[in-house]
Amino acid sequence: MITAVTLAALAMACGLGSWRLTTARWTSRAPRIAIILWQSLGVAWGLATTGAMLAYAVQPYEVGVLQSMIAFASGEPPRQSWDALHVAAMIAGLAALAVLVVVLITAGVQALRARRRHRVLLALIARDDPGVPGVRVLDHPSAAAYCVPGLRSQVVVSEGALKLLSHDELTAVLAHEAAHVRERHDLVLLPFAALRRALPWSKVASDAQGQVELLIEMAADDRARRYCSPRRLATALLRFGTAGAMPTPQGMLGVHAKNVMARVDRLIKPGPSLPAAARYGIIALSVTLVTATPFLWTIQL
Repeated sequence: MITAVTLAALAMACGLGSWRLTTARWTSRAPRIAIILWQSLGVAWGLATTGAMLAYAVQPYEVGVLQSMIAFASGEPPRQSWDALHVAAMIAGLAALAVLVVVLITAGVQALRARRRHRVLLALIARDDPGVPGVRVLDHPSAAAYCVPGLRSQVVVSEGALKLLSHDELTAVLAHEAAHVRERHDLVLLPFAALRRALPWSKVASDAQGQVELLIEMAADDRARRYCSPRRLATALLRFGTAGAMPTPQGMLGVHAKNVMARVDRLIKPGPSLPAAARYGIIALSVTLVTATPFLWTIQL
């Protein structure tokens, strides 16, 4: 019973922490650290929520959740008799776990299919341009710049973007898209998109997805700043925002007008870095969450 209560308390703490993190102001000062914390909160919440129900359900086995589930799957009878509450908790826990796994797999499969279709489309309508080597160019008048993530990643710009941006601004935008590809931000977003599908009514899930989307853009901005002037990237974002940029295709990561001013202000007037003690403390908290929660699945308190 103590294990179930502990996991339930941990799930509530993760939910509260996620709610507070949606309004935290420090995240823009360390977007990569904030992304790590978001990921750890998501993993811990999922495991703690399902684990709390399953821990109560398998109480008659008098061993840890993981060992009890193995015994249950193998048909081994519990040491104590089942009652209606334990059966209901088992059904609810397995259903919740199945929903989380299914929506994650579904979101991943849909993203892979969308990218596969888009690569086929690009092979037909995009072209190479010696002025931007390694980049596919679309003959479209609207401004667009995005990447197709994956093992065969591609960076795509439109003819409209080439006409809209100066050489330095284009370099900044391409460095930003290359950062998305290099750091696999598509994989960072995937579980949050899946959670939004599993909990479409949850404001916290919606806000979490929006926050992580903004944070990966800021993280890509930070990497792009290593290769270009922050002001050039800021002016490029403003140009995209005022020119009515073409929507980024489904499953891709690209430049869009959402949260442009927050990113521009951050590029032009960067705030102080997050203190090292705070960085290490957040990383330690994240590691504790993703290691302690699975550990609670293996013990019986």
